[in-house]
Formats: sequence, structure tokens, C-alpha cells
Amino acid sequence: MQKTSLLAIARHELDHAATAASGRSAKTVFGGHEHQLRQTVIALRAGQQLAEHQNPGEATLQVLVGRVTLNFGDVSWNGSVGDLLTIPDGVHSLDAVEDAAVLLTVVKRR
Repeated sequence: MQKTSLLAIARHELDHAATAASGRSAKTVFGGHEHQLRQTVIALRAGQQLAEHQNPGEATLQVLVGRVTLNFGDVSWNGSVGDLLTIPDGVHSLDAVEDAAVLLTVVKRR
């Protein structure tokens, strides 16, 4: 068994995002490309975006710090600390309304 502090990782990744040219930073905390389940903490500076991309499988987004907007076509959902957003199957993007860190959980399609 392994214990991980998601909030400590979120703070660390937010520090990295603050100085990164891209305005973002990420760390996979469980799984990886060799596993079906992958969990990644993603940090974004306010105003930064994860551009439109295809969903690689079933996925959720839990907001750990700050506020984000998940966009899917003409529909968007706002997320703040503690919210769990189900990512729709299809092309979507994520905007950081303020400095934010999220936990992305993905189960890859077979």
C-alpha cells in the first residue's frame, strides 16, 4: 500500500507551473502508460488552457485547488475545489479560471 498527499503534490506542481513557460505542470501519481488506470495531478496557472483533445477513455476530473472550466462543444461546466466532473466522451478542453490543480483519472479504452 502507498499513501500519497494529493494536496502536497498539487502545491508542488503549482510551484512548477508558476515558472514554466507553458504555465502548466503535471505528475502521474498512479498507473502510467502500461496500466489501464492512470491518475495524474495537473496544475495550470490562471488563464492557461489544455487545448482541445480527444478523451482516451472513461475519465473524471477532481478539482483540488482553484477553479476550472471544462468545455465540450457549446457546453461548459465550472468546477471548484471538491467538485468531480465527468469528462464527456469526445473532444474537450480545460481552462484555468484561477491557479488550479486537478486530479485527472482515466481508464483507457481497450
